[in-house]
Amino acid sequence: MSKLEALIFDVDGTLADTEKDGHRVAFNQAFTEAGLDWNWSVELYGELLQVTGGKERIRLYIEKFLQDFDAGEEITSFAANLHQRKTHFYLELLQSGAIPLRSGVERLIREARVAGLRLAIATTTTPANVSYLLTSTLGEESIEWFEVIAAGDIVPAKKPAPDIYTWAMQQMNISPDACLAFEDSLNGIKSSLAANLKTLITVNGYTSDDDFSGAELVLDQFGEPQSPFTVLQGDAMGHNYVNIEMLQKLHDRS
Repeated sequence: MSKLEALIFDVDGTLADTEKDGHRVAFNQAFTEAGLDWNWSVELYGELLQVTGGKERIRLYIEKFLQDFDAGEEITSFAANLHQRKTHFYLELLQSGAIPLRSGVERLIREARVAGLRLAIATTTTPANVSYLLTSTLGEESIEWFEVIAAGDIVPAKKPAPDIYTWAMQQMNISPDACLAFEDSLNGIKSSLAANLKTLITVNGYTSDDDFSGAELVLDQFGEPQSPFTVLQGDAMGHNYVNIEMLQKLHDRS
């Protein structure tokens, strides 16, 4: 069996709880600026999360709830322009420090670096969103900690397709059996499993009821020594927070 060499992280919902109080808020700010009377509630945004990608959510919203809406231009261009303004507002939220990393994330990333593990990101969010989250929480130098940042439209098919993970591993010249993936959602684990990656899940408020069949372990958070995780599915093998020793065991067990 290959040894564990790399950790590949999703971003939204995995590294930080960005959806409810980040992306959703920024979408609503963009709608207001554009003179639209749209407001995505917490519940409605949960429905829209069935698709990955912000532009895709705008189109889904129009198709599902506003079938007579006239965008005044081709719908793909309209969604792209609106999403660009949403990204502006989201980056403002990140720069203000309003979106912290989830419990245990910073510790785990730093431990992985000390242990010599390679780090990568595979996400459907934009590269700018990734960069601002990392720099606002871990510092400017943290961008360099990640060997590959696979983000946004770098591949045509977004999660649940495996393409983003496959692309990241190709850039790293590494095989799936030398990696672990970290996800938080149904579309995320569909993507990672389709890329033949063992996957650890940390749920959030939007994904706690998702079907995570096939996951190595499902937790409520990464946890800290004084703030342990709760196991929702699987065997944590005596551990109560995610650390490198635990990840090695997850990787090695059949």
